[in-house]
Amino acid sequence: MSDFVEEWRQPQPYRWQIFGVSVAATFALMMLLIPKSERAPPEKPDIVYISTFDKNRTEAQIVASNIANQERKDELAAEQAKREEVRKEFYRELGRATGLDVDKMEREAKEEEAAKAAAQAKQEAELQARRDAAAAAKASSAASE
Repeated sequence: MSDFVEEWRQPQPYRWQIFGVSVAATFALMMLLIPKSERAPPEKPDIVYISTFDKNRTEAQIVASNIANQERKDELAAEQAKREEVRKEFYRELGRATGLDVDKMEREAKEEEAAKAAAQAKQEAELQARRDAAAAAKASSAASE
């Protein structure tokens, strides 16, 4: 910084003209490159709430709608399960046709899933034990105060 100050203090005939052109060029580039949305704080958005349900629905109508939606969801899940089973059966047949032991592969996959589920259950039990211990320690420290 001191070098700049020393250079600035030396008498130069075009010092102020160069300074003015530099400031103008910087300002012009900033106005071109900075988007208009960044030059001022954004306007507050207009919020429009859209409701597809009647405002005057009764509790019974809400419950009936929820039950109908759950039934539709269950039907879709059942259809998806059927499609998955058809796809699995296709791949079983393909595996048997190519000489693979599909039953052994399914057993191994089920064993792996069971092991993963057991490991997850063990982790969850350990985590719950830590939470219970922390809660007991907090309760005992609060009681001793």
